[in-house]
Formats: sequence, C-alpha cells, structure tokens
Amino acid sequence: MKAKPQVLVIDDDAVVSRSIDRVLSDRGYEVDTALSGEEGLKDIENHDYDVVFTDIKMPGMDGIEVARRIRDKYPLTPVVVITGYGTTENEAQASVLGVSGFVRKPLTPELIENITHKALEKPVLEVQAANEPAAPSAVPETSSGLAKAGRVAKNIALFLAAPFIALGYVIALPAVGFYMFARFALEALRKRRSAS
Repeated sequence: MKAKPQVLVIDDDAVVSRSIDRVLSDRGYEVDTALSGEEGLKDIENHDYDVVFTDIKMPGMDGIEVARRIRDKYPLTPVVVITGYGTTENEAQASVLGVSGFVRKPLTPELIENITHKALEKPVLEVQAANEPAAPSAVPETSSGLAKAGRVAKNIALFLAAPFIALGYVIALPAVGFYMFARFALEALRKRRSAS
C-alpha cells in the first residue's frame, strides 16, 4: 500500500463529500471527490484508489451501479456505499456486489474512520484467501456467515431430534415411575414380613 492511502468519495452532495474529505485528510488520507457516478468512474480509471465511497442516490448513475462497475473492473478495490435511504433491498444489492461497507447518514467522524480502516483491511484478507488452498481452517471461526450457518445447522438438528428426545421421555419416565413404584412396594412388603 502507498504511504498515504488514497480515497475517492463519489457523492452529489458536496457537504457530505467535504465532510468525509476533512475527516480522512486530518487522519493522513489523500481524498479526491466526484459529484457524479460518471465522474467518479473516470477518476478511478486515472488513479489507483485504496477505498471508494459512493452515495446510493445520485442523479444519473446510482451508487449500486457505480459499485457494480468498480467490482467488474477493479475487484480488489473496496467500495463503501453511503445512504440516507437505507432499505433492505439496497443492502441486499450491495451485499451481492460484495461491497466492503454499507453506512447510513448522518456520518460521524468515528464511523467514517472505522469503515475506512475496515475497508482497507478487507482486500488484504481477500488476496490472502485467494492465495491459500481452500481448507476449513482457512475460514475464520468468527466469520458471521459461518456462525450463522452453524446456528442454522444446530437448529435443524434440534428440530429433527426433538421427536426422538420426546419419545425418550415418554418411554423413560414411565419406566422410572414403574421402577420407583416397584421399589416402594418391595420395601413395604419387606417391612410387613419383618414386622410379623
């Protein structure tokens, strides 16, 4: 990575662009801004950016299309989608594209810094994963996808096992009850015999 990470902010709202620029410039990043998706894509062709922020709602080309084009041409460039209109549909589209982050306005300086830092780490992990042979140990146990899959598998196993567990109780509890009844009956019989 270069000495100063380069960031491109694509947003038709100049206030948002300046805010991100100010926060990241103060923290040692070089920041360029573009007011449209088309302008941003031209900038990407001429510069090697480490992270690209794009607003989702812009006149002309929207942020999802910008992210799609960046992913097609520069798959290791992290893209962070910014929105004031967070919908599950937008998040799903962004997720399918493999964007590095999806953040809602208003943006705080801490949020901008954290999401940029995480986006800068993601390509390194992707390159390492691509160069390593696929193995269960290559996937971190803490990944949310793996954790979710584990929870789903556990729930399915419990769902399938529930009838058998219940059957065990139906069979075992009466047997235990019968055993206890027989034990008390034998003790009572012994007491009668010893009393007589």
